[in-house]
Amino acid sequence: MSTALLIVQTLNGLQLGVLLFLIAAGLTLVFGVMDFINLAHGVQYMLGAYLAVMFYALTGNFFFALVCALLAALAFGLMLEFLVFRHLYGRHHLDHVIATFGIILFLNQAVKFVWGPAPLTLPVPEMFTGSVVLMPGILYPVWRLVIIASGLAVALLLYILVSRTRIGMLVRAGATNAPMVSALGVDIRKLFMIVFGFGTMLAGFAGIMIAPILSVEPGMGDTILILAFVVIVIGGIGSIRGAFIAALLIGLVDTLGRSFAVDILRLFMAPSPARTVGPALASMLIYLLMALVLYFRPSGLFPAKGR
Repeated sequence: MSTALLIVQTLNGLQLGVLLFLIAAGLTLVFGVMDFINLAHGVQYMLGAYLAVMFYALTGNFFFALVCALLAALAFGLMLEFLVFRHLYGRHHLDHVIATFGIILFLNQAVKFVWGPAPLTLPVPEMFTGSVVLMPGILYPVWRLVIIASGLAVALLLYILVSRTRIGMLVRAGATNAPMVSALGVDIRKLFMIVFGFGTMLAGFAGIMIAPILSVEPGMGDTILILAFVVIVIGGIGSIRGAFIAALLIGLVDTLGRSFAVDILRLFMAPSPARTVGPALASMLIYLLMALVLYFRPSGLFPAKGR
């Protein structure tokens, strides 16, 4: 286990963690405030990436494409809320699961029809190309550091919005007791739209930021949606602080576990069994962590008050 690899993989874990937070923050607010299970949230992540590729092809400017893609992701999310999701509020969670799973299937096929099944790429902005020297002999891509910094900045902004503004107060109150907030005269439908729209923008932003690193392809949001659900279960439903801490924890555990599980197991067993058991154990680490958290704290590490 080398120090250089540990530093690089820790940064990779932080990068995964902030991306998970961007997705899980909107997901946990939608679930916490609206009691709505949105399996299609990962599709917003995918659409953000595709929209960024499309607008970059039209404009040739990454930052203009970023703004346009965010606005388009917001508009598309609000359209889905108006046409589909609002008709499901108050219904059984199974109805939410079936409806949003149908949206996943439809949109995955829709992006194949519009952009084709082949993976697409989005270039890194020219000013953020290259690498920085972390230590002698250790280089790290600038864009990955930008992703980490952007995610932390969004987390700080979201904390300020939720904890220091009136709309944030209503969101926190809605996450605690939505019927009471509605009874006090708050337009709960409008609150739901704001929460849903902001959540889709965050997921779209995550997709845009990761597009220069990963291939943009149909179904790219499915795997990360599973990780986002693990985050909100561990962090606590409706809790932004819980989502942030759990996302960083999951990112680090998953990345470091996959990198060093074999080396750690070699301390306790022969190299051959360690190479066999290590990868299997590493792929289960985050789910083992979720099981432990649910056993000792069934509501998550930092559940919203009242839950």
